[in-house]
Amino acid sequence: MPARRRIKPEVGRAAVRNWSASHRERDLHAPAAATAQDAQPKVDRATVATAVRYSLEELTARAPGNSVEVRVPPFGATQCIEGATHRRGTPPAVVEVKPEVWLSLVTGAVTWADAVAAGDVDASGERSDLSALLPLD
Repeated sequence: MPARRRIKPEVGRAAVRNWSASHRERDLHAPAAATAQDAQPKVDRATVATAVRYSLEELTARAPGNSVEVRVPPFGATQCIEGATHRRGTPPAVVEVKPEVWLSLVTGAVTWADAVAAGDVDASGERSDLSALLPLD
């Protein structure tokens, strides 16, 4: 049975787009870049929360299962990827990342390998490599 969606896809995609727009690299060669104050739009906590929760729902929809738990505190967690099913306690594989890192992975701004190498991903367990699932296009 597919996971129940709590965030409407159009609302979730809009939140991800808004977050992505606010974290784009500035073009320092553009004439206004040298003098612009806060040229990039800011996103509020609610938008970040919606983007994270939507992307976790999307990950679960694309890779259903219960063998890996993906945690993005304080906004959400999900279980995904088929394999060994656990009923209680910590699952056999856990991935934990900060919201900014998670959304960077989701949008393709950062690769899984680069985030792991930088120490921005805390992943344990045999199925905890999400590189085949990210970015969520």
